Amino acid sequence: VQLVESGGDSVQAGGSLRLSCEVSGCTYSRAPMAWFRQVPGKEREMVARYEPGGSTRYIGSVEGRFTISWDNNKNSLLLQMDALKDADSATYYCQLRGTGYCGRHGETYWGKGTLVTVSS
Repeated sequence: VQLVESGGDSVQAGGSLRLSCEVSGCTYSRAPMAWFRQVPGKEREMVARYEPGGSTRYIGSVEGRFTISWDNNKNSLLLQMDALKDADSATYYCQLRGTGYCGRHGETYWGKGTLVTVSS
């Protein structure tokens, strides 16, 4: 399983970005996935989670502004980010938890990250 993120950029506060995480080696439909973010000196935090079947979960600070979804045509996990704030600046990482059907059971896979910078 390989994960490749893209879409990070520098934007003004209030702007929007869409991140993409292309999955190769299996189809998403059999593995839970999530977007995490990390700034230097701080722990990586989960931003949004997408479960097989379509259920989603977000941290409070992005609720109503970010939307996680799956693109079947591109075999990619997406993160639509609107009304961006300075505090959203971070490197964003894609995560997949192996299930045996997709990836090795119990193993966690990560992409290399994509940088988002939001300025006022």
